[in-house]
Parts: sequence; C-alpha cells; structure tokens
Amino acid sequence: MSSDNLAQLIYLVLLGSVIAGWFFVDNRKNLGKTAQQAAVWGLIFIGAIAAIGLWSDIRDTVAPSQSYIDGMATVEVPRSPDGHYYLDLEIDGTSVRFVIDTGASDVVLTKDDAQRIGIDVENLFYGDIANTANGEVRTARVRLQNVRLGEILDLTVGASVNEGEMGTSLLGMTYLQRYSKIELGGGKMVLRR
Repeated sequence: MSSDNLAQLIYLVLLGSVIAGWFFVDNRKNLGKTAQQAAVWGLIFIGAIAAIGLWSDIRDTVAPSQSYIDGMATVEVPRSPDGHYYLDLEIDGTSVRFVIDTGASDVVLTKDDAQRIGIDVENLFYGDIANTANGEVRTARVRLQNVRLGEILDLTVGASVNEGEMGTSLLGMTYLQRYSKIELGGGKMVLRR
C-alpha cells in the first residue's frame, strides 16, 4: 500500500468516525434504534463495495467477451460498457486482448503483449512512424505467426509494436480485412469469414 493510499484510508476512517460519533451523540436517547439503523446502513455500504469489486466478474459472466456461431466461421463480439469492442486472439498459444479499431490501418501490439508472445522488444528497430490521435509514435514491424480466433487460423499476420505506452493492443484493418463481412448493430459486432 503506497503512502498516498494509506493517507487516504486514514482520512476516510477519521471522517467516518466523526460522522458516526455525531450520529450516536445526536441520537443517544434511542441508542437501540440508532444501532439498528447504523447496522443496516453499514450492511448497505458493505454490499455496495462488494458489488463494485465484483462487477467485472459479474459482467464477464453475464456478457461474455465473444461467441462463435455458424460452425465457428462467424464471431459475435458484444459492445463493452465503455463503448468499445474487445476481442481475444491466440497468438502462438498466448491469449492477447485487443480493442477493435476500424480506424487503425494496422494491428498494433503493446510492448507487454509483444513480450508475452515471445518478441524481443528491446532489439526491435523502431523506424516506422504512426500517426495517432495522441500524435506521432514510433513503431517496429513484426510478423505474427499462428493467429487463432476460435477455429479460424491465420498463419501470418503483419503487425507493429508500439514503442510508447499503450493500454491495450489494437486490432486494425490488416487483420479485419480478412473477413468477408463486418456488421455493427444491436450492441454487437459480427465478423464473418
């Protein structure tokens, strides 16, 4: 726990103690009822914290990340709560999470994802320049082998590794153009081979 987190925790405990103390002093004539109400509010608070903490697990169970239909040749990708579409691809046996970006011309890997699939990112030549919404970034060209989406297998896919910081790898048009049809609607994206 960092010193900032510890300071915030101490502040919240002190603030909660002051509020609880005032509440009990103000309602000292009915302490039994006050304790009962405090317990109810405490349980509501704990339940809200638990729901927030478990939300990503609940969301993954209720809204799976992707599904396959029509003999695995069609992939349905639900829109996530942040409005993006995420797809998990297996590259040389390693699962990599991508955000689908139809505005990106290339598949772009984060340095972390590139390392996880076995690319030596320290010895790449970052000689290409890519124009992004955040300005220019340097990239290095790579070839991805054995890119699998369910039963769909592509043996070679061109990609770039971003030299800078990036939260999630991007799945751009060099991969998406391999599909015969891409449809958006009803809160999902459908990819058909």
